[in-house]
Amino acid sequence: MPFTIQKPMRFGDCDLTGIAYHPAYLSMLVDVNEAMFASFGVPWKELMFDRHLGLPTVRMNIHFSKPAFYGDTLEFNVHVRKIGRSSLDLYTVVTVEGQVIWTIEQLIVMTSTKDHKSHPWPDDCRAGLERYLDAPDAVAPA
Repeated sequence: MPFTIQKPMRFGDCDLTGIAYHPAYLSMLVDVNEAMFASFGVPWKELMFDRHLGLPTVRMNIHFSKPAFYGDTLEFNVHVRKIGRSSLDLYTVVTVEGQVIWTIEQLIVMTSTKDHKSHPWPDDCRAGLERYLDAPDAVAPA
């Protein structure tokens, strides 16, 4: 089952014609990923400042299907496809009123903020992420 959250398309996220400005999507995605971790009790602030762990994206593949507009409500459905030793394979589908607006394949790696090397998932992170783990090949790119 995916992690699902809605976010409004704000005026500042759009160009002068009211169409979503695509770099704003990436900022929204960071907020969504942060909210997913918070949903299972692991705030990013704790990860970064108390545990000295980071979550950099090492790869992303975005497909834009149609524009979103100022005032739209975007629904983000984050599918966890695979949890590795220190990696996380996500597939996020973003819709407006059931219509796919954009999708993204994202690979995140847990790292130490002290030496910037990969770090295994802490048990509480792994357990939380497993709540959103899909069956293999259950979610394929559109």
